[in-house]
Amino acid sequence: MSEPMRSYLDFEKPVAELDSKIDELRTLAAGGSDIGEEIVRIEDKAVAALHELYANLTPWQKTQVARHPQRPHCMNYVEALITEFTPLAGDRKFGEDEALVAGFGRFRGESVCVLGQEKGNTTESRLKHNFGMARPEGYRKAVRLMEMADRFNIPVLSLVDTAGAYPGIGAEERGQAEAIARSTDACLGLGVANVAVIIGEGGSGGAIAIATANKVLMLEHAIYSVISPEAASSILWRDSSKAQEAATNMKITAQDLLKFGVIDSVLKEPPGGAHRDPAAMIATTGDAIAQAFNDLRGMDATTVRQQRRQKFLDIGRKIG
Repeated sequence: MSEPMRSYLDFEKPVAELDSKIDELRTLAAGGSDIGEEIVRIEDKAVAALHELYANLTPWQKTQVARHPQRPHCMNYVEALITEFTPLAGDRKFGEDEALVAGFGRFRGESVCVLGQEKGNTTESRLKHNFGMARPEGYRKAVRLMEMADRFNIPVLSLVDTAGAYPGIGAEERGQAEAIARSTDACLGLGVANVAVIIGEGGSGGAIAIATANKVLMLEHAIYSVISPEAASSILWRDSSKAQEAATNMKITAQDLLKFGVIDSVLKEPPGGAHRDPAAMIATTGDAIAQAFNDLRGMDATTVRQQRRQKFLDIGRKIG
């Protein structure tokens, strides 16, 4: 299959122009033109421009990168890192929620319970997964699997990528807030180690519900916040056009959250973001997950709970 057409963000226009020029020159070169040196020169210029852009991203630009449609999603990580993955469906109360993927598999040879929000990457899959916005049954499914993992002493891995829990009428009627609270409580009560990775958007309670972990890792250009910049702008200024200002003031970037102790480490992304080299990003994430679980190895249930509890009690008290 051919690679999908690369999608550029607004602030990437200088790089897009250089890449377009490179494509034109490659077409000429294929026709016999001797312009190899010119292509190399412009390629180097494009790489330099990309490095410069991504070394100084604003919080709003990071928000755009975190939402990039070609960014690797939950199932990309699962397919690459988890072997023998067996998804389980349903909350045994209402139904199945495709937005929240949950199941058991093996991570580097050891059993693991996997929870994650899947956004989808085509129109059909995005509708199927409801754009990664889980309903109450999704969080109740997560609770069911966490309780099972706890019973069989299996660590839990969460891959977080959601704009937030689904805000529809049906979801509220079925107890969205209560389901999120119970899922968060289930995370806190686990007697096994749990690790969460914010791979894209970590939006509101929809993210917290599965990200309340012993170790919270976050990709360099991901975001993690109590509310989206657009929603915060509408509430604070009654003007959604101030989303950029809201993003800056909310401190939603990995770098800010590391200082406040909300997350434990930042995973460096390839130049130009995770979507430019998904395989490298997934490999880096796999190594970080392995290290996080290794750091928690050997702890008994009481110690695991105490470490997790203290981690969240310390948020905001210890400024890095």
